[in-house]
Amino acid sequence: MSAKSPRESETATVSEPVEVAKVGDMAVGQGRTCALADGRSIALFRTEAGFFAIDNDCRHRGGPLGEGFLEGPVVTCPWHGWRFDVTTGVSPDDPAACVASHPVTVVGDSVRVEIR
Repeated sequence: MSAKSPRESETATVSEPVEVAKVGDMAVGQGRTCALADGRSIALFRTEAGFFAIDNDCRHRGGPLGEGFLEGPVVTCPWHGWRFDVTTGVSPDDPAACVASHPVTVVGDSVRVEIR
């Protein structure tokens, strides 16, 4: 039995893209919470630059980022005002506070997310 290369190990932890929305379901400037089959949820956003997905739970107290206020690429948590860039998951206020971001692809009318 041979050891896995780093590339094989990385790909083993990435899921197949999962459809979470249709393109026409969301307007630019809108966010939503998407439940996944494994019980987790992600926050999906549509900006002028396209669709982006981050973990839904705010780093502060677990607030639902998908229900937050989106201004440009930055979402503000509806519970206590923490902010995150939806394109990277990094907080513009404290770069050490970040949430995971997930790759999004659009195939036809299907918006799909890879969960890492």
